[in-house]
Amino acid sequence: MKTFIDLFAGIGGTRTAFENIGAECIFTSEWDKFAQQTYAANFGETPAGDIRAIDADDIPDHDVLLAGFPCQPFSIAGVSKKNSLGQAHGFADDKQGNLFFDITRILEAKQPQAFLLENVRNLKTHDGGRTFRVIKGELQRLGYRVHHQVLDAQGYVPQHRQRIFIVGFRRDLWPDLTFTFPTLPEHGPGIGDILEEQVDDKYTLSDHLWDYLQAYAAKHRRRGNGFGYGLVDPARDRITRTLSARYYKDGSEILIKQDGRNPRRLTPRECARLMGFPDNFIIPVSDTQAYRQFGNSVVVPLVEDIARAMQVWCAAATTMVHKGLEPSVFVAQERRLIRAP
Repeated sequence: MKTFIDLFAGIGGTRTAFENIGAECIFTSEWDKFAQQTYAANFGETPAGDIRAIDADDIPDHDVLLAGFPCQPFSIAGVSKKNSLGQAHGFADDKQGNLFFDITRILEAKQPQAFLLENVRNLKTHDGGRTFRVIKGELQRLGYRVHHQVLDAQGYVPQHRQRIFIVGFRRDLWPDLTFTFPTLPEHGPGIGDILEEQVDDKYTLSDHLWDYLQAYAAKHRRRGNGFGYGLVDPARDRITRTLSARYYKDGSEILIKQDGRNPRRLTPRECARLMGFPDNFIIPVSDTQAYRQFGNSVVVPLVEDIARAMQVWCAAATTMVHKGLEPSVFVAQERRLIRAP
């Protein structure tokens, strides 16, 4: 696991995680021009554009393929919105839903040793489970043993954030042995630990917006719905709701309580911290674009632990193949190595 490619790269959260374990990124693709700006500011290179227009032969050989393919066609909110508008979702979404097959196109052409895919947890149950069965079946057809798990990042960052991670290893290189996802920490920093000391007044909600959000929540409570804002008290609460790409609209999912004032939004830097990005991560875009980018990103330290687990698994599996170890010996060795600091 020395080299990797970063597809649907966003602002480079997955790249950061894999570089932290010593791997080298040799190709990147991201179509959004604002995400490209943030990526270039932090990594010194502008990603290639739309993956649909890139020939697999133009992508260098690599050990690991990374891809957080678009989640909107499969997310609960995305499906609900598309249904209300009479639009297709899932694989029927011509613009985003079939981008998964660009991943399989590249996997088939380049045959990397392993891959890591990330998406919303609803991917597993979308369309009665049929969508995920197609995805898993295609990956297995290409010669990979596939492992998946829904993980919550709240042990790393003060945010309830569940995502599905799909890991695959080539069956012809390694025996059909079970990959073990890392054991996640139970408790991480609290929301108060990531807040900035000095925050511009512009992040405090206006009276008009705060009145609107309270009235909107009250209306839905009367109807028995759970819709409403998420107010967090840093002195009492530890974690927030999930940060989404729509945070720029009104910030309602995560509002910070302030004594004697209306609540406020998180700042872009606080959103970066909520996703596990280091404070030296450059944010060169507007607040609106920053909110979208961090809401679409991955929790860096969680992905880093998965990357490290994959790295250790590959090394241990290779040792087993070379030494002819029995599977029972390997499993004991694998678990000990993966859970080591």
